[in-house]
Amino acid sequence: MPRNLYDADHEEFRATVAEFVERSLKPRAEEMLAAHSIDREVWREAGKQGLFGLDIPEEFGGMGADDYRFNAISAEELSKFNAAVSSCFGIHSDVCPPYIVDLGTDEQKQRWLPGMASGELICAIAMTEPSGGSDLAALKTTAVRDGDDWVMNGSKTFITNGYQCDLVIVAARTDVTKGPKGITLFMVEDGMPGFSRGRKLDKVGQEESDTAELFFGNVRVPDANRIGPEGMGFIAMMQRLPQERVGAAVSNVAHAKQILLETIDYAKERKAFGQPIGSFQHNKFKIAELVTAIEVAEAYVDDCIEAHAQQKLSAVDAAKAKWWSAQVQNDVLDECVQLHGGYGFMNEYRVARAWRDARVTKIWAGSNEIMKELIGRDLGL
Repeated sequence: MPRNLYDADHEEFRATVAEFVERSLKPRAEEMLAAHSIDREVWREAGKQGLFGLDIPEEFGGMGADDYRFNAISAEELSKFNAAVSSCFGIHSDVCPPYIVDLGTDEQKQRWLPGMASGELICAIAMTEPSGGSDLAALKTTAVRDGDDWVMNGSKTFITNGYQCDLVIVAARTDVTKGPKGITLFMVEDGMPGFSRGRKLDKVGQEESDTAELFFGNVRVPDANRIGPEGMGFIAMMQRLPQERVGAAVSNVAHAKQILLETIDYAKERKAFGQPIGSFQHNKFKIAELVTAIEVAEAYVDDCIEAHAQQKLSAVDAAKAKWWSAQVQNDVLDECVQLHGGYGFMNEYRVARAWRDARVTKIWAGSNEIMKELIGRDLGL
């Protein structure tokens, strides 16, 4: 099916991202795997290509695109390369900037946005805690007012970009009596006394991503680093989670689609019993099912992208896109492994790495079960 979502300007930007992938990412693929992180030089190169400033106004060093379709194109092209780089870059450029652009003061924007756009300042966002994953309202990290500062204590886990980030948006409880209304957002900066990181977490997949635990031991955070009004952090996160979730959906579908296309090529070339394995009726039917599943999922996600570009995407529709695309992605990649046979279980094959990388998408950005809970509540159940 033809996609009617993008125009010539979008496709020109796609070519820019694709060229960056070919020139800067593919030659470093094994290097990133071995290091369990993305080299700083790569971040700066991405910044020079405008990949990080799409949501950042021009006056603060960004592109000021004001069109989410450009974000979606970046996610698609990066996900074709692999899920980990798309995730790391997406957190930095797609998830974090809106908090500062929408809620930050002019001084905060001037301090942080130019470096984020250029790739000089790597940003993370710290919501999840060891004691609770999707239940953000129950977070335990605290920040207590002390003069012009806040004293922060607690820990976060599973933080993408956590190991090498220069900036991290931290959700902390500033009033223990108010539940969700007692949560505030702060920008913690690298080098603040008491802010430390654990080791890079040893994950099943997405090895290129420097996921880490973060620790806050009496960290003095100036009130000038508070993002948005006191007590409005939970609402701010809920308002911006739809963008994170539709971004995840875009990446999920593009990632699975690329590996499926490579699997189709493999099925045409790999022979068994004297003929290409793709010509066997079972495999032919299976591939037909997979292609249909991807295109149907892509059509719904495209509608979500367009709705979000028009600021009309609801949290419930974003939840539908997130869980369904993650399920389709995992189902498709599992079948792609099967079609590769024994080679599908070898790490040297992209399909094996993609299969491992995809498993977490049913968990992060709100687990699929939480997404279904949101949808069910909306139905009055």
